[in-house]
Amino acid sequence: MFGTLIKFFKFCDEENRKKFTGSIIVGIFNSLFMALRIGAVAVMLRGVIGTAVEGQPFETKTIWISFCIMCVSMIGGIITRKITAMWQCEGGYRTCAKKRIEIAEHLRYLPMGYFNENSLGEITSVTTNTMEAVGDVATRAVMMVFQGLLDTSLIIVMLFFFDWRIALVGLAGFALFEFVNFFMRFAVKNISADKIRDDAAEIGKVLEYIQGIAEVKAYNLVGKRSRELNDVINRRKKTLIKMEMRCIPVSNLQSLVAKLSGVAMMIASLYFYLAGSMALADCATMLVCSFMLFNALEAGGNYSALLRTIDIGVTKASKILALPTMDIEGRDNEGESLPPGLNPQAVFDAPPSPRGSTPKTPAALIAAQNIDFAYDKRKIIDDISLSIPEHSTTAIVGPSGGGKTTFCHLLARFWDVDKGSVTLKGKDVRDYSMDNLMKNYSFVFQNVYLFHDTIANNIRFGQPEAPMEKVIAAAKKACCHDFISQLPDGYDTVIGEGGASLSGGERQRISIARAIMKDSPIIILDEATANVDPENERDLMKAIEELTREKTVIMIAHRLKTVRNADQIVVIDKGRIAEQGKHEELIAKGGIYARFIDSRKEAVSWKL
Repeated sequence: MFGTLIKFFKFCDEENRKKFTGSIIVGIFNSLFMALRIGAVAVMLRGVIGTAVEGQPFETKTIWISFCIMCVSMIGGIITRKITAMWQCEGGYRTCAKKRIEIAEHLRYLPMGYFNENSLGEITSVTTNTMEAVGDVATRAVMMVFQGLLDTSLIIVMLFFFDWRIALVGLAGFALFEFVNFFMRFAVKNISADKIRDDAAEIGKVLEYIQGIAEVKAYNLVGKRSRELNDVINRRKKTLIKMEMRCIPVSNLQSLVAKLSGVAMMIASLYFYLAGSMALADCATMLVCSFMLFNALEAGGNYSALLRTIDIGVTKASKILALPTMDIEGRDNEGESLPPGLNPQAVFDAPPSPRGSTPKTPAALIAAQNIDFAYDKRKIIDDISLSIPEHSTTAIVGPSGGGKTTFCHLLARFWDVDKGSVTLKGKDVRDYSMDNLMKNYSFVFQNVYLFHDTIANNIRFGQPEAPMEKVIAAAKKACCHDFISQLPDGYDTVIGEGGASLSGGERQRISIARAIMKDSPIIILDEATANVDPENERDLMKAIEELTREKTVIMIAHRLKTVRNADQIVVIDKGRIAEQGKHEELIAKGGIYARFIDSRKEAVSWKL
């Protein structure tokens, strides 16, 4: 149990750890104030019993002393309880918020391969369920358990000042209670891991079902997918029921031990009184204390079953934060961070990269030198070297699965190469800080993702503080101002997550407007026009033309009119450069590219 408490405190950041530490210190005072009730009861009982039994005069000051002690206990208890509750809530919810942000920031710098190997459900579960448990359940459980231990311990200590024999009976009950509590935590040890696993599985399956609902309906798989989703939900339901069924018997036994310990204190007090070794006033005080002793402990004990779940959740969150990121600081030879963005002349004159030799072409803006890359053990890129001059257009074509997208991702350092180097103006991309490197790239992908926000905020995503005039100017260049203006709320229209309320062409143009706002010197287009209908294609091509003006363009494309005017065409097949040159040169070779063009011509001429 204390291991979980220590792990929880380490998980919190320093500011919130101070709040929890402060709440514990104030909690000690709260326990002292609660223990004062015993003193108030003892003073009153001694006064009343002394008058009734021994014939002593009842003094009014006895009432006032008892009343004052009780007032101090109540007022002090209320104040300290409020402070502890506020600090615990603030610490819990702020820890939850900060850890979510910290995890999100950490995920930014993980290699893209991590997201291929780990389900979206697990990541979502950690950032939602786990963090919610930390912010709400964990805070309450940890603090309730600790406060219960503290209250009970202080009351037992106070009992030693009245009668050490009764205090020992209470201490024995306390020990037995903790022994049973240990078995409760042991009982849920394995099932807690199952609960965390099923939480992630359920979220993953729900996301998969919702995101793929169009395909599910199109292929009439509603029943099958629904059954899979229901199976996951039912499995989680059974796990939760199993967890409760394991906890309830032990929890009832725990409660029984607490009650019987109180009864044992009562019997012992009556025995010692009847034996003449305890005063009547002290016996009456002990009888009252027997009802008070285990209230806080029992309340905290009921939460202790959650400690194992919290422990696993904190471990999973910490595991994500401990994942090794790519080298994001980007130190150059002298150990100083490179300046943001490109300073073309300064970087062009920079010394060669320490990680590999510079490409032969001195004017190359981007160069790949003998690079290899593999997913696990499957090699995707095999010894590719390529120079991309500044303000040029490079088209990358080739069979599906040949490594085109992976190669472009390596150029922008979505992954680090296994061998060789990728340089930007003579500097290895690993020598730039990740944030500074990304300022030089804009991306337009085949599958555009827009956020559940206003259209204006989606366009200004890279520049949150940009004025509306710049947003509108970018939208006009991207040929999307007209259709945005026709929407009910114009640029303030909130679009659904993923841009589901817009057509494919509209989403593409908004993403291009976003890239225009970023104004990076390098543009990577990954099948940006692949799924666009003819009505949107003209506007989309105008938008792309505006985006790529005076830029260095790298495009993955299959359309002849998109590819043929490129400054260089690179054919990638099975992870290697199979052909390279201009359109006419590659056609004359009669190789893969020529066959590719012939097949495209046949596809265009085919009619229904």
